[in-house]
Amino acid sequence: MTSLNQHMQEYKKQLDKGMIQQAYRGLFDFYSALRSYLKEKYPDHLIPGSIYQGYMDMTYFSYSPPILKKKDLKIAIVFLHKPMRFEVWLGAVNRHVQNHYRELFRKKGWDKAPLTEPGKGVDAIVALPLAEHPDFDHQPALMRQIEQGVTEFINDVIYFLS
Repeated sequence: MTSLNQHMQEYKKQLDKGMIQQAYRGLFDFYSALRSYLKEKYPDHLIPGSIYQGYMDMTYFSYSPPILKKKDLKIAIVFLHKPMRFEVWLGAVNRHVQNHYRELFRKKGWDKAPLTEPGKGVDAIVALPLAEHPDFDHQPALMRQIEQGVTEFINDVIYFLS
């Protein structure tokens, strides 16, 4: 078993190369720009000021169209670090609401994306991949791809719940 000290030595070696810092900063800058872009384009949607940077596992921010907010639901635009992909998640304000909607989606036959299974640390009702191989060298196109996927997902959820 590797000790924490060994992990820290490897961490320092990787930091000394400098690429991790550049990649992490680039990701955060992209997320900030994406958040600003969506906030400007959709001023009626609630987009809180914070971006969750995570523990190099995920980075996300929430995005709540008014119609979903009224139902205690929210959207999260998530980047998963290890698989290097973007996803859109449907979440809720708490576990009780999350479980209620997961059951509702199951009973009504939601088929647009797999439902998540409840469990410790599971914050999504539904998780849908948006960009499996994001091209960070073409950020405007990546932003549009994410926006389009999020918009379609929101529309599918709203239609399903109506």
